[in-house]
Amino acid sequence: MTTVDRELASDIDACCRLTGSFTLRSGQQATEYFDKYLFEGDAALLSRVAREMVQILPSDTELLGGLELGGVPIATMVSYLTGHSAVFVRKQAKTYGTCKLAEGRDVAGRRVTLIEDVITTGGAVRDATRALREAGAIVEVVVCAIDRSPEGENPLADVGLEVRAVLTKAELDAARNAAR
Repeated sequence: MTTVDRELASDIDACCRLTGSFTLRSGQQATEYFDKYLFEGDAALLSRVAREMVQILPSDTELLGGLELGGVPIATMVSYLTGHSAVFVRKQAKTYGTCKLAEGRDVAGRRVTLIEDVITTGGAVRDATRALREAGAIVEVVVCAIDRSPEGENPLADVGLEVRAVLTKAELDAARNAAR
């Protein structure tokens, strides 16, 4: 990691790593939890994470797909920094008004890079990928703030999605150990 990455990892770790007993979205039990809302609600940290995401976005990105709820503030900040339009991807299409799953511009035929906060098993990203592809989007990459999946594994390989992370759990662990 570079010095900037180490500093960001240390700051993110100090800000949002919680210990205790937690049930993850996947149903898995964990003794550590990364409360992404703690860094997403901190303008300076959110901006730093977004600037790192900009560096790893695919060059052919046409739209940013912020996943409900945690991916929305990050996608908004990345949109601001890059000028790329963002769409906001719901967990389910709403049943009133426009009845859309992806709010914003039409995704059909467009290269959508998904923006997510934390990935462990990728369940929400997998669901969003399938739904966006059904709507005609080209979805090949997800950029996340924290990838806490097992090191060296791609939890989204089954849907042909590349995961690009600003920070991995291993990097956060290294930052925590260095701070001790």
